[in-house]
Amino acid sequence: MKTNSKLLPLLLLLLIGYGCSNTKYLPEGDMLYVGGEVTVQDSTLAKKQRKTMEKEMEALLRPRPNRSFLGLKFKLYMYNIAGEPTKDSGFRHWLRNKVGEPPVLFSQVDLDYNADVIQNYAENKGYYKARTSADSVSKNRRSKAMYTLSPGRQYTIRKVIFPDSTASPLDSVINRTKRRSLLRKGEPYDLGVIKDERDRIDQRLKNQGYFYFNPDYLLVRVDSTVGNYQVDLRVIVKPETPEKARQVYTINNIVIYPNYSLKNGQDSIQYPEGSVTYYKDFKIIDSARTFRPIIYDRTLFFHKGDIYNRRDHNLSLNRLVNLGTFKFVKNEFYPSDSVKNGLDAYYYFTPMPKKSLRFEILGKTNSANYNGSEANVNWMHRNAFKGAEQLTATVFGGLEVQVSGQNKGYNIYRVGGETSLIWPRFISPIHIADSSAYVPRTKATISYEYQKRIKLYALNSFRAQFGYLWKDNRHSEHQLNVGDINYVNPANVTREYLDMAYGNDTLEPNVALQRVIEKQLIFGPTYSYTFTNTMEKRRKHTFYYKGSLDLAGNLTGLIMGADAKGGDPKTLLNVQFSQFVKMEHDFRHYLKLGEGSSLASRVNIGVGMPWGNSTALPYLRQFFIGGTNSIRAFRARSIGPGSYDFRNEEGYSENSFLPDQSGDIKLELNTEYRAQLYNFIHGAVFVDAGNIWLWNEDPARPGAQISDKFLSELAVGTGVGLRLDLDFLVLRLDVAFPVRKPWREEGNRWVFDEIDFSTKTWRRENIVYNLAIGYPF
Repeated sequence: MKTNSKLLPLLLLLLIGYGCSNTKYLPEGDMLYVGGEVTVQDSTLAKKQRKTMEKEMEALLRPRPNRSFLGLKFKLYMYNIAGEPTKDSGFRHWLRNKVGEPPVLFSQVDLDYNADVIQNYAENKGYYKARTSADSVSKNRRSKAMYTLSPGRQYTIRKVIFPDSTASPLDSVINRTKRRSLLRKGEPYDLGVIKDERDRIDQRLKNQGYFYFNPDYLLVRVDSTVGNYQVDLRVIVKPETPEKARQVYTINNIVIYPNYSLKNGQDSIQYPEGSVTYYKDFKIIDSARTFRPIIYDRTLFFHKGDIYNRRDHNLSLNRLVNLGTFKFVKNEFYPSDSVKNGLDAYYYFTPMPKKSLRFEILGKTNSANYNGSEANVNWMHRNAFKGAEQLTATVFGGLEVQVSGQNKGYNIYRVGGETSLIWPRFISPIHIADSSAYVPRTKATISYEYQKRIKLYALNSFRAQFGYLWKDNRHSEHQLNVGDINYVNPANVTREYLDMAYGNDTLEPNVALQRVIEKQLIFGPTYSYTFTNTMEKRRKHTFYYKGSLDLAGNLTGLIMGADAKGGDPKTLLNVQFSQFVKMEHDFRHYLKLGEGSSLASRVNIGVGMPWGNSTALPYLRQFFIGGTNSIRAFRARSIGPGSYDFRNEEGYSENSFLPDQSGDIKLELNTEYRAQLYNFIHGAVFVDAGNIWLWNEDPARPGAQISDKFLSELAVGTGVGLRLDLDFLVLRLDVAFPVRKPWREEGNRWVFDEIDFSTKTWRRENIVYNLAIGYPF
């Protein structure tokens, strides 16, 4: 790899000047605070344990130093070069106060306060004989705070004593919770665990009907005089706990106001005579009869006479919110006037507007490196049949173009519409029980799309689906389409495309292009499962997984005895239907490295097995690789299959339309380091690898069939990127180049010997720019 040696002195000079400028404007006699460091001195602790303690204590130190990236304090530098603005507006004021940040001075650091914080942390972790000291080191007008902790031996739990089960009903319930106690014999003493234990017991009590109890009524007494660096813990109910907190409460009346107005408040709950409906255990006050009462029976877990249960309380609220019909849900409990230890439950709902019309302009990008926009008009009825059903009708139109790439100029126009109806329950001939916090849904959809590829062809696509969506919890989601029918009919195929697909005097036939304009009929069930915990921001490791299964035409093919490979394909409506089994697994791992930085990795594996009535997957269900959200060092859908090289085909030209390379099998591997450079500006360094293959040999594409050498046929690329994360929109620019080309001769596929950034020809042929919306994964 060639570099320009003349740039090195200049870069070094800039870095030196950059560093000096951050201390040049400091107040006289003060220094720049560059952070605090905690050292744990204890030879009995494992190195990993010491490092964990040091990291946790350093996070408690205040103030925090100026933020830096790769050792450079960019925001402080912007603050300094802006100088003192002469007015409260203008570029210099914006640069200093919006982009920059003032220096954190060492005079702002209270060493004794931070030492006390570290001491308290150690004692709360059971190091009762810890000693803490503080000092500082300074150099070149920069100062760092240094703290030393000698923790001593950590106290452990000798025994945990719970209340006597015979003392009172409340003590008995608390005693029964000890089997799952977080406080265990032999474990280190930890104040944080004690607080968690109080919350755990309170949660158990809430689920046993103790509505008025709270964690502050519990006390954990610590006896550290038992010797041998051990403590005894005694869980007790405070004597001053009020009597109502010691009682079990039951549900009495359940009153529902489905048309509560936030604007009118309590005035909206007044009701005229005749507006009350009684349904099972519910008293519904709704003169307009807005909703059928059955929706309350499906969402509310409480019934008259039930013991109050916090889990049912929260599940009911979550299900009401997840109906998608109410913009405001409120729940209150009051002591009953007629039943001892009874609670009257009141529910107040503010419906969203019954009907809405929304117009949207969307920016879009896809895996084929096409970017564009789409206009949508959405009409929605949120209570179509008075059971919170959502009826939606959408019409859309859009344009997608390739700014650069092998298909530049072959733009895509799309118009179409979709109608869907969602029921907030399972529509099924058999009863399906559900008790999660999320309302299950049954969805029916009918859609049509007309897609026109300029100078090539048009496709009419019809699709109908009927299926179910449900969630076990906030992490996992299921989608089952028991019926999914897709029919595609080509139209207006141009002579240019016919010549490329079927050949002429100068061009050979291209089977891949022929498949694109074939009629396609795909029907069968599909299923997908998604798990993610990426919403839990405090986790160091988070995961995302989506697995899908597509079973098309299998039962029909078996019944009809279809055998396309043997020359006996079957048709429905004069169209040869597809028969295959397809699976895809998308696994992602996110490792939080520090504040504003992370490592994201993805493994994507897809396998499609055509059989019976098909010899290859239909074009709509095949796998593609390369492009903005895939292997970014290669043009969209230009890799593979296998070691096949379309560049060697007769008639190939960079200026002509190139077919999307597709396959039955896909393997893709990605890893990306992400770091926040400044506020909403993020940077990335990435490596991508992968390829696609065919199950069966294709004479038109030699080297496309999968073999035991498939790993040697992986394409590899690397690059860097910038992201503008504006919360509502993420704009992404990636610059990448290939380092391994699978179509080259075996044993000579790494291309490090070719890399030469100074050559215009090399840059034009190998550097790929990807402009996209959203993160790649």
